[in-house]
Amino acid sequence: MKLLLIEDDTNLAKVITSGLEENGYVVNWESDGKLGAEMALAYTFDVIILDIMLPGINGFSVCKKIRTEGNQTPVIMLTARYQEDDRVRGLDCGVT
Repeated sequence: MKLLLIEDDTNLAKVITSGLEENGYVVNWESDGKLGAEMALAYTFDVIILDIMLPGINGFSVCKKIRTEGNQTPVIMLTARYQEDDRVRGLDCGVT
């Protein structure tokens, strides 16, 4: 399974990547929202793991952009934000 991780925290991205790779997943990592959206649109992934607070453009905008372009790859939003309006906003932009 091929995953795209869009996460700006280098240490967290390394831990996530390491754990996923140890379990047989192929992980591509991008630390910038704009570049992550470009990668999601340029290549095929089975799942996208997406942070909200990113440089470039935020995770909500990344998800909205890829959905607008017709990309229906499942998106898991990984974030420290926990407010109900953040969850609703994520679902509204296309998080699955």
